[in-house]
Amino acid sequence: MKKIVELYQKYKEVINYLIFGGLSTIVNFVSYFIAARMIGIEEVTSSAISWFCAVLFAYVTNKLFVFESKTETKKAMIKEMVSFFLARILSGILCDVGSFALMVKVFHINDIFAKIVTQVMVVVVNYVFSKLFIFKKKEGNQ
Repeated sequence: MKKIVELYQKYKEVINYLIFGGLSTIVNFVSYFIAARMIGIEEVTSSAISWFCAVLFAYVTNKLFVFESKTETKKAMIKEMVSFFLARILSGILCDVGSFALMVKVFHINDIFAKIVTQVMVVVVNYVFSKLFIFKKKEGNQ
């Protein structure tokens, strides 16, 4: 048990990122189901709502539990949140949609394989954006 705790402490940030990323995916699916199937909102609109819910959940959990960000002002928190959403939009357009279209339409790669590859890319790119730009620790705050 001690070894498990040591490993967790060593890789805490990555482990928490993966856990809360998985939970964000669940939030996406559940909020889509509620909006589309239970409330009856059109599918594309429901998808946009579920994306927003998932990204908002991801922001809060990444801020509190993954990167343990300590924004001290409302202005800093808004800047951090906007940066987070913009990074998610960018990774969604470039990695998820753009790379997928390139692999499937240009290189004729199997769509399921392409989807798996793009999702791995999205996870990595989102982690890098979050670690290096959005929740970057300030000097003396490490």
